[in-house]
Amino acid sequence: MHLSEATWTDAASVDTDLAILPVGSTEQHGPHAPLGTDALTAAAVADAGATAFDGEVVVAPTIPVGVAEEHRRFAGTLWVSPDTFRANVRETVQSLAHHGWDRVVVVNGHGGNVDPLREVCATISRTDDAYAVPFTWFDSVDAPDMGHGGPEETSLVQHLDADLVREDRLDEAAEGAADGWGEWVSGVNLAYDSDEFSENGTVGDPREASAERGERLLDDASEALAALLAAVRDRDLS
Repeated sequence: MHLSEATWTDAASVDTDLAILPVGSTEQHGPHAPLGTDALTAAAVADAGATAFDGEVVVAPTIPVGVAEEHRRFAGTLWVSPDTFRANVRETVQSLAHHGWDRVVVVNGHGGNVDPLREVCATISRTDDAYAVPFTWFDSVDAPDMGHGGPEETSLVQHLDADLVREDRLDEAAEGAADGWGEWVSGVNLAYDSDEFSENGTVGDPREASAERGERLLDDASEALAALLAAVRDRDLS
């Protein structure tokens, strides 16, 4: 059940303590992919995982702004501080738990959210009346070319809504892309912002993307999420 589509009476009748909270980002993904890529993909994986799951689960609305200041030089990027992001996630989970959905999987689509999510889910589970775990979809699948606005993310967006990918800008995106994330010396990334190493914000070659590849990624991520949902549902929290 999607809370954004349900009435309060629908929500009151749900017999489950399990919920999904998608979180993403609104940030640049090169000249070819939409600013909402991370929120769009997180929501899609959440939906597909809920469908694949053998049981009932509540799906909360997506949190669309995350920890993304590293993309601040590119127009349209929005961000909040890690503290604000953690507070938003924590208080949303507390709201879910208030209604009895106190086992929460936070489905994430943005790399900058990973560390804050691990921290806040630990805090929730240790001190609040809820249990929460983070699930970053691209860490659950075989995505060696993940990059940023690269072939993996571009493929998934092409599968979800091909019109959102500007096919006529793929060459431009590839020509201005970095091969990898950051400037590394002695195990240290010298760059803090993405424009320091990528001319147009892209990392990886999005010309290698395809809708078929995106479909496979979504299938694999949804299966992984369904397995995690089952583990969270069955976990002994006593």
